[in-house]
Amino acid sequence: MLTYRGIPLWRDVRVLQAIGQLVSVVFVVSLLVFFVANLRSAADERGLSLGFDFLGQEAGFPIGESVIDYDPGDSFLHAFAVGIINTLKAAVLGVLLATVLGIVVGLARLSSNWLVRNLAGVYIQIIRNVPLLVQLFFWYFAVFQALPLVQQAIRLPGPVYLSNRGLFFVSPQATPSFDAWVAYLAAALAVAAALRFALRWREQRTGRPSHAVVGPWLAFAAIAAAGWLAADGSPVVRNVPVLGEFNFAGGGRITPEFGALLVGLVLYTGAFIAEIVRAGVQSVSRGQREAALAVGLSNAQTTRLVIFPQALRVIVPPLISQYLNLTKNSSLAVAIAYPELFTVGRTMINQAGRALPIFLLIMAAYLAMSLTWAAVGNLYNRRVQMVER
Repeated sequence: MLTYRGIPLWRDVRVLQAIGQLVSVVFVVSLLVFFVANLRSAADERGLSLGFDFLGQEAGFPIGESVIDYDPGDSFLHAFAVGIINTLKAAVLGVLLATVLGIVVGLARLSSNWLVRNLAGVYIQIIRNVPLLVQLFFWYFAVFQALPLVQQAIRLPGPVYLSNRGLFFVSPQATPSFDAWVAYLAAALAVAAALRFALRWREQRTGRPSHAVVGPWLAFAAIAAAGWLAADGSPVVRNVPVLGEFNFAGGGRITPEFGALLVGLVLYTGAFIAEIVRAGVQSVSRGQREAALAVGLSNAQTTRLVIFPQALRVIVPPLISQYLNLTKNSSLAVAIAYPELFTVGRTMINQAGRALPIFLLIMAAYLAMSLTWAAVGNLYNRRVQMVER
């Protein structure tokens, strides 16, 4: 009687794969340990410190632009946080504006109008084939620095003032009653969310329209308006820029450095997003458009309700890569003196003399931002993917 003994361990594919993975892990860990030990030995021989104890010391250098309060007497860690926030400001605004621009130009690239289609094509070809660093130099030196002096600033409606010191505009300013109004806004948000849930539940139970979108918005606006009227004075007032002896005071400001960086990043990344959008729309079967037009939808409705939702499954993955590229490309701002993460880090190296720890911090910060974009993008990508049946 024959008995089956099974596959020997040395021929079992699962065992061989497990052994291969174990060997790979041991090799990588050993290489990492060797690298760290060699690095520490080299640093000790040269009297260099690899610690991060310096982060609590006084930075001692100014930062020209900061979202949060900063003083040269603050610590290196605070200065590093300023650089991270400045980078995030450029990255978030750049992603939002580049996405809008890319969608508009990408759809224009598919327009039946000859002029619109070719203008979009010219923009894409020029911007994509000129290095971003060159474009940043152009926007900073040839555009923003070439604007009139402050005393001869260009006045636009708003009022908005444009000069070589930047763009000055009217900004909202909170008053002492703003905190009380925030409480009303929080209550309005809670009521709107509860109302939306109740209306959607009712619509699912009865099958009749319940205005689950308009109703919550009206409730939110009504409570917010009631809070505004009940507040002791206006919770928010206009802060208007006023020309002084040397510069404008008050209002909001976009510096030439940030303006050049933002324009360069948006135009450059928007050109790549436009091609991604064009490819995504063209990936949808022509029959989908013809069927939508046959049931009476207009071209705009067909694009918005039929074509674009299906194109998202092709658009989103490369779109995430462009968001990552935009965030990392913001480091080129060092060439135009915008104090983003890399610029502040380089100054910290000059002040503290700790090159390796600071470079590790910079790499970790960029890695964290990139992984965050990737996580959010992948989460949305899973929601728009089509489920095959």
